[in-house]
Order: sequence, then structure tokens, then C-alpha cells
Amino acid sequence: MAKYHVYGIGAALVDTEIEVTDHDLQQLQVEKGLMTLVDEARQTELINHLQNHLTASKRASGGSAANTIIAVSAFGGNAFYSCKVANDDNGEFYLNDLSNAGVDYHHNGEQVEGLTGKCLVLITPDAERSMNTFLGVSETVSVENLNTEAISQSEYIYIEGYLVTSETGRAAAIRAREIAEEHQVKTVLSLSDPGMVTFFKDGLKQMLGNKVDLLFCNEDEALGWTDSNTLEDAIEELKHSANTFAITLGSKGALVFDGQSLHTIPSHPVTAIDTNGAGDMFAGAFLYAITHGYDYQQAGNFASVAAANVVSQFGPRLNEEQYPDILLSLYIFIQTSLDADKAFFHN
Repeated sequence: MAKYHVYGIGAALVDTEIEVTDHDLQQLQVEKGLMTLVDEARQTELINHLQNHLTASKRASGGSAANTIIAVSAFGGNAFYSCKVANDDNGEFYLNDLSNAGVDYHHNGEQVEGLTGKCLVLITPDAERSMNTFLGVSETVSVENLNTEAISQSEYIYIEGYLVTSETGRAAAIRAREIAEEHQVKTVLSLSDPGMVTFFKDGLKQMLGNKVDLLFCNEDEALGWTDSNTLEDAIEELKHSANTFAITLGSKGALVFDGQSLHTIPSHPVTAIDTNGAGDMFAGAFLYAITHGYDYQQAGNFASVAAANVVSQFGPRLNEEQYPDILLSLYIFIQTSLDADKAFFHN
């Protein structure tokens, strides 16, 4: 039996969320809806311009893969995370926050000289998030930050697409996938952002290899990755990249392919406040479910509920008391399905 349900590798970023208007984005020349890499000076410039916009959301360890791994742990899974932080206040906070979230991490050499990465998340009234990321020492995350033993003891390895922007990060992602394949650990890749697909497709293909076991993407990423004009065409093309996949569709729900059948996952209508972390939460809830005996349709519905809860509040995390309630929705969905099946066969 595997020690970890999911092993993750990605950037270590401390998030700050700021509410802005579309006019603010235009004035600051920030591209809406994408992740943009910036240097520390640019990030500081943005923060200074927006001092009066700071939201009440608390500081938390972030980064796309970290959000997913923390979600796996919060629902009750066993998780491990490889990343790189600096020997500074944010780095100390980051590792303590991972530990408090129940996530194991590499204890050798993870704190180095320099600055821990930071992500400035700008939220517009339509709930869209635009991220300006200073990677700090995460830019040099490398194969040295991998834990081969932990990978070999996992059911799944989860790799964030953002690693493609760094030469050493991309090499670490490729090696992590190779180690997983050598130990029959299932591989998962998230395409992470439409910008990654547009500007770093060749690197992402190297990270993906011949095929991954599971691919996460949104509709724009699916279309861009497959050079398709329709979602139907993209679905067929994605089958060449992954054995199974999940395509999130925002307010329209999701599509999940389990290797044989395509399942339509309904949305769960909420008033969206902040879409930051929605895809990360979907992936985390989905991975928790499939590593705990649930099928892809059940996992998709569970993940959809979890993501809906995230977008209805600020920040990429749920409150601690929300996780049991969302788990209950999974049990209710399964029981409802069983009751429907019984009624069908009885009639």
C-alpha cells in the first residue's frame, strides 16, 4: 500500500490578494486572466499603487500545485510536496503552513539564501483573477528538490504546468515523471494557464512525455493545446496526450473522460467572488476522490462542488469546517445515484 495518495511538485509562493477594477488593470498594464512573471521591482510597484485595495484574505502558502496538494490533505488524504523556499520570513511561514496543513515535505536543503516567491493576485468584480508572480528562489527549483523515495511510495504524482517557465523546473518535472514511471506511479499534469500553452507548448510536451495517466486543463487550455476550434475536436485530440482527463468549464461545469466514457459534470451555481484557486481545488478534490475508491463521475461531481465553494469566497482555500460538509456532498451524491439505480431496476 502506498504511503502517499499524491506527491506534488511546484512553485512555493506566498499569496497576496487585491481587489481591483478593470480600469486598474488597464492603468497598470496588467493582462487580465493570465499569470504573468514579474521581477520583485515590478511586483513592489504594483503593490504600492494598490495599497488601499488589500483584501482581508489571510496570508497562506500558495502556488498552483501546493493548493492542490493541500486540498488532498484537507479532505483526508496523505500528501507530499516538493518545492524550494528561501531562508526568510516567508520561507519559514510557508513550510510551517504546509506542516499545519498535514502535508509532508522534503526536509533537506529546502531553505536557501534569497527570497521566497510571492504571487500578487488581482481580483476584478467579475471574479476573474490576474496573477503577477515573482518566483524568487522557486525559479531555480530543480531535480535536487525531488524526493525519489516519496515519489516511489505514492499512488499519483502531480506536476504543475507552471514549472515549464524555468529551465531547472522543467528538468525537475521531466525527471519526476520519469521516476514515477519507473516505479509504476500514475502521472498527472496540469496545464495550469492558457499562457503556458501559448508560449511554452514545446516545454510542456517534454514534461508530458509520451502520455500521462491524467491531465487537468480548462477549456481555453484544451483548445490551445490541441490547436482545435471546437471542444469536441479537442476532446478527441486530448486522448493522444492522456489516458484520462478533466476539462473544467467554469460556470458550465466540467467534462471528465475516464478512459472509456465521457461524463458531463454539472455546475453548482454560486455567486462567484474570486476564481483564484478554483482549478487547483477541482484537481485536489478529484485526486482525493479517485484515490479513495470513487469513480471519475463521482470524483467530478465532488470536485465541482469543492471548486464552487472556493469561488464563492476570497482565497484559494476553504475554511477548515467546510471540508467535512463537502465530503458529505460526495456521500449524498453516491447514495442518490444508488437509490436511482434501485428504482430503475425495480421498475
